[in-house]
Amino acid sequence: MVNDSEFLQLVKKHDSPNVRFYFIYKNKHYFINNGYFKSGFPSKITITKNRDSIMSGFSKMGFLFDEIIRMRIVGYSNKKNSDELLYALNLIPLNRKIRTFLDWKVFSPEYTREMSRIFEVRNALNHAVSIDDVNYTPNKEVSLSSQTGFKKFNIDFERSWKKLLQVYVEEQKPVYLQLEKLLTQ
Repeated sequence: MVNDSEFLQLVKKHDSPNVRFYFIYKNKHYFINNGYFKSGFPSKITITKNRDSIMSGFSKMGFLFDEIIRMRIVGYSNKKNSDELLYALNLIPLNRKIRTFLDWKVFSPEYTREMSRIFEVRNALNHAVSIDDVNYTPNKEVSLSSQTGFKKFNIDFERSWKKLLQVYVEEQKPVYLQLEKLLTQ
C-alpha cells in the first residue's frame, strides 16, 4: 500500500482515458478525467447574497452527489457505462438523490432533512429572477433577501457543504484503494 503523497504522484503520472475520479486529498480537490489531471473545487465555498452565487454553490453540491453515485456503481471507470450513468443521473431530481443517500445510509436522517431544506431554496431559485422572491424555512420562514434570512441560510449551507465533503471522503475510500491497485501494477 502506498502512502497518500505517493498515490498523488502516481495519479499525476497516469494518463489513462479510462479513469474518471474526483477525489479529496488533504482538503484539496483533484479530478482525473479523460487522461487529464486537474484541480477541483475549493474545500471552502463562499456564497454571496445573489442568485448566481447561490446556484453555483448548489451546482458544486450536485456534482458531488453525482460523483458519489457514480463511484458506488462504476468506481473510477470512464468507459461507456460511466457516460450512460452520468446521462441517467441528469434525469433524476436532486431530492431523489438525497433520498437515495438516506436509503443507502450515506446520509443520516438529520442530514437528509437539512439537505432537503437547503435544496428547497435551490428549487425556488430555479423559478425566481432574484433572491427577493425566495424564502428559507429552517424553523420559521424567512426571506432569503433579508440580512437574517441570508445569514442563517449561509451558515446552514456552509455546514452542509463541510458535512458533504466528509461524506465524500468516506465514500471515495474504496475507489481510492481500487485505483491504487491499478496504478501500482
